[in-house]
Amino acid sequence: MRTYPERPIVAVGAVIVEGARVLLVKRGNEPLKGQWSLPGGAVEIGETLAGALVREAREETGLDLEVGPVVEVLDRIVRDAAGRIEYHYVIIDYLCRALSGTATHGSDADDVRWVGADELLDLHLTARVAEVIEKARGLKWERT
Repeated sequence: MRTYPERPIVAVGAVIVEGARVLLVKRGNEPLKGQWSLPGGAVEIGETLAGALVREAREETGLDLEVGPVVEVLDRIVRDAAGRIEYHYVIIDYLCRALSGTATHGSDADDVRWVGADELLDLHLTARVAEVIEKARGLKWERT
């Protein structure tokens, strides 16, 4: 159960970059329904982190990804009006590249958009998402 969980849920996020642009999705579900954010979602039992990220990105954006280095690990804890923890995610964000496909919103997203740095402020991203994108822009992608 994702609301009022007994323990934190592990999730992954994709900072998909193409030149100076990053791919964002308009969230179709809570938490943060209707807000622009990074594509991603919960890791399912038996999935690797990278496998979950590839699956979630394909479901939300229609793209197949190459998963790169970890950008950030963070918590998203949301309390209800009574102060109870309604959502608690531990999110691992990765720098990613699109390998194939066309960016189109899927099952968990209401929209998808390639966005330049000059457009990010207009989308009212959470401070954490903006920080993760900025950090990702400074990372070097090292092939193994």
